[in-house]
Amino acid sequence: MIALLTDFGTSEGFPSAMKAVINTINPGVPVVDITHEVEPFNILEGALLLKAHYRYFPAGSVFIAVVDPGVGSQRLPIALRCGDYFFVAPYNGILDLVIRDVNRPPSAVVLENKDLQLPSPNNTFHGRDVFAPAGAYISKGIPLEAFGRSIEYKPLLEIPQPAEGKEYITGEILHFDRFGNAITNVPCGLYSYGEFRGDRIKVVPYFQAGEKGKLNLVCGSFGFVEIFTPMGNALEEFGLKKGEKVTLFRR
Repeated sequence: MIALLTDFGTSEGFPSAMKAVINTINPGVPVVDITHEVEPFNILEGALLLKAHYRYFPAGSVFIAVVDPGVGSQRLPIALRCGDYFFVAPYNGILDLVIRDVNRPPSAVVLENKDLQLPSPNNTFHGRDVFAPAGAYISKGIPLEAFGRSIEYKPLLEIPQPAEGKEYITGEILHFDRFGNAITNVPCGLYSYGEFRGDRIKVVPYFQAGEKGKLNLVCGSFGFVEIFTPMGNALEEFGLKKGEKVTLFRR
């Protein structure tokens, strides 16, 4: 299976062009869209979404993750194996959270074998001309070493880390989902309550258990604590902002 994650949107047909290339090289291989609605150029958002969903795919799946503001520049196109999965992406940090999550050194190579790319790749669309062919050839069993030289993968994103005390952990808002829920960098855990903007707020087990019209905390599907308001949009109703701090107190 091949899974696609990009910031391309769907109105210009870019994801369809990638799928056409994939199925030309490996006809019939299943291709799944994780999303093509990552905020344009937002590498951290792409990394968060990839980390949230990759583990639910079957072992051996190939992920093509393209949020690539540096397309055509000196940034490297890479492919790697990490745990049970393969990843194809620009070397710009979009794979950092997956690699941290798997917690095993990946085997990474540079995509430099022109025979495993489309002829004369366009410098503005490596998703179609470089990454899609690489993912398709990997899904056919072509080994990573056929694509190019090995490199040591080093994380690139400066991702804020929560600060931990004996009885608490303080993090911040990293991302908002389409419902206006605020995803923080505080991992899910056993918490008794939280503090946000100087107020004490409840930790609840699911969305409808929260107090309506107020901010609440819940363990979200990203694996991090989320700030939300039931049947509402916390981002819009409370003017939440990325970088705002939240503290969770352990049980």
